[in-house]
Amino acid sequence: MKIVILGAGQVGGTLAESLANEKMDITIVDSDGPRLRELQDKLDIGVINGHAAHPDVLHSAGIEDADMLVAVTGSDEINMLACQIAHSIYRTPTKICRIRSNSYVEQKSLFANDAIPIDVIIAPEKLVTEHIIGLLEYPGALQVIDFANSAVQLVAIRAQAGDKFIGETLYNIQKMTPKQDARVAAIFRGDRAIKPERSTEIEPLDEVFYVAAKENIRPVMRELGQLSRPYNRIMIAGGGNIGLRLAQAIENQYSVKIIEQNGERAETLSEQLNKTIVLHGSASDTELLHSENIDSIDVFIALTNDDEANIMSSLLAKKLGARKVITLITNPAYVDLVQGEDIDIAFAPQLITLGSLLTHVRRGDMAAVHSLRRGAAEALEIIAHGDSKNSKVVGKCVADIETPKGVRIGAIVRDGKVFIAHRDVVLETDDHVIVFLADKKQIPAVEALFQVGLGFF
Repeated sequence: MKIVILGAGQVGGTLAESLANEKMDITIVDSDGPRLRELQDKLDIGVINGHAAHPDVLHSAGIEDADMLVAVTGSDEINMLACQIAHSIYRTPTKICRIRSNSYVEQKSLFANDAIPIDVIIAPEKLVTEHIIGLLEYPGALQVIDFANSAVQLVAIRAQAGDKFIGETLYNIQKMTPKQDARVAAIFRGDRAIKPERSTEIEPLDEVFYVAAKENIRPVMRELGQLSRPYNRIMIAGGGNIGLRLAQAIENQYSVKIIEQNGERAETLSEQLNKTIVLHGSASDTELLHSENIDSIDVFIALTNDDEANIMSSLLAKKLGARKVITLITNPAYVDLVQGEDIDIAFAPQLITLGSLLTHVRRGDMAAVHSLRRGAAEALEIIAHGDSKNSKVVGKCVADIETPKGVRIGAIVRDGKVFIAHRDVVLETDDHVIVFLADKKQIPAVEALFQVGLGFF
């Protein structure tokens, strides 16, 4: 597949790296020469230095025979114009556009072939907001991912010394939760993936991913002692687009305070928020945090556009008594360094956006792709096609499907009903299959596994 990416920032660079490793033909366009040279030195990709919405620059990037345009520059207007040019002049088959302004996103009638021809809109602030809301809904979870219109969820938890399932095998843990059907999709011990087997024992600090029907997630967490008491008081550091959107989404459910350093922006926030208390000041101001009773805050969420400010304010909030801290970090290399005892959850927003982009790039009928473990692993929702004669999965029970190393089928959704992927479950055509890959290098093998033979056509 030939793909032209516009924008070499965090999202564009991360996407280019992911796709280049999968042997796709990638060209990236940006006006930042040094950044392009950095990517070209590291990746086997083409680079073009120029304005992303100029027709001659797009032509130089090979847009005339590209299968897909992914416009993820920092400007909504440049992204939209580039999609218009790609459609009008070159008839590019698929155009994916990142749009950050909610004012554009809400105007659905804008995006059609007779208006602005965009096939897929990626709204990063919306994706990040949904990610954080999932963490608030399930206190104790490291990550919460929806599949099949939220019928199935994949949840990550971290085992702590003293948890009642430490030292227990997966077989015994399953017996602890007989009323809630769930399946462990993967276990990570440090940077190493552990194959989940009946005899596998859980150790302290293991990161455990399990999949279940949505209604069973909370009971399973409760049985395992991982469901913390509900959150009530939330403090947000940073009133940018993400901070504002998050406050708007949760202010009717939680008691919310938001700290914004820019006075003019703080006034704007107070006008747009109904129940949220807006504070003008620095999230690293000890006196301000003390005066706002930081020691009674359930979750402190750092969402400024400065990684160092987010890290330092989170560490301070934790030291002063905040129950849990969640920190946005744009540099993925920092995530593993800071997530642990003092910062409970750190995440890179571009990796959340990456999953939405990969959904439309992967071969096969992908309904959803989620990037996990800082991009090293993935969770997929794949639609099975064909029959027992031309498919490697349809008509077979889970135990008989030859999955690649590190790949595990977690659940199947059929006509809205959830089936946990036990050994005797048989896959049928049109099933939505939830697949976990401990190593994303197995993507081509998984795509081949779900391909339909020529007899299907």
